[in-house]
Amino acid sequence: MSNHGFIHSYETFGTKDGPGIRFVYFLQGCHLRCLYCHNADTWNKGEKTKMSVDEAFHEIEKVKGFIKSGGVTVSGGEPLMQANFVLELFKKCKENGIHTCVDTNGYLFSEEIKEVLDITDLVLLDIKHIDPEKYLKLTEVELEPTLQFMQYLSEINKPTWLRYVLVPDYTDDAQDLENWAKYVSQFNNIERVDILPFHQMGAHKWKEIGRAYPLENCRPADMEDVKKAVEIFRKYHLPLPDNQK
Repeated sequence: MSNHGFIHSYETFGTKDGPGIRFVYFLQGCHLRCLYCHNADTWNKGEKTKMSVDEAFHEIEKVKGFIKSGGVTVSGGEPLMQANFVLELFKKCKENGIHTCVDTNGYLFSEEIKEVLDITDLVLLDIKHIDPEKYLKLTEVELEPTLQFMQYLSEINKPTWLRYVLVPDYTDDAQDLENWAKYVSQFNNIERVDILPFHQMGAHKWKEIGRAYPLENCRPADMEDVKKAVEIFRKYHLPLPDNQK
C-alpha cells in the first residue's frame, strides 16, 4: 500500500470543486487524452512533487479552520490512478471530521477504488459524452467503463455531482444532450449537474508539454450555448445549480 502520492499542485481556497471552501489536491496521471484538457501537464504520473500521506495531510491541517464549511477534494489528472494514496489520505481526513470528495472521470474501477468510494462523502463525475464513438474521439478511451462506474455509484447510493463540459461542435449537439440528460435522469443519487462552458485557458499547457493543441481554433462556449443545454436538461428535471436554473 503506497504511502506516497505524486502531486501536481494544490489549492487552499477552492470554491469550484465541491461544496463550500475546499483544499484541493491535483494529482498526476491520467489515462484519458481529452481534446479539450486544461490540465494536460498532469497526464504523466511522476513528473512533479512526491509527498507522503502525512506531508499531504499536514498541508491540509494548516488551513483546517478555513475549510470547515467545505472539506478536501482530490482531483487531477485522474486521482483514482493513485487509489491507495487517496484512501490513506481520506482516512486521516475522516478521523479529523473533514468532508471528502473525489473528482474523477470514472474510467478506473477496482476493489481498492471501492474502498476509496466507501470513505468518500461526495463524487464529482465527468461523463464527457453519451455517444460511444464521439466519446472515443474526444478522450481516446471507451465510454462503457464510466457508465459502469456511474451504475455502481447508484447501487451504493453515493452522493454524486455530474459535470458536463460544453464544447462547441463537439459536445453541444442537441440530440446528444437529450440522450445524455435522459440517461443520467434515471439515477436518484445525482444531487447536482453542472454545465461547464469550454474555455481556452489551458491551451498554454499543451505547448509546455510539446504537444499541438487540437482545439486551438475552437471558440469558447457562450451564454447562448449554455442556455440551450440548460433548456434540454430542464426537461429531464436534472438538478442544476442556482446560477444555471
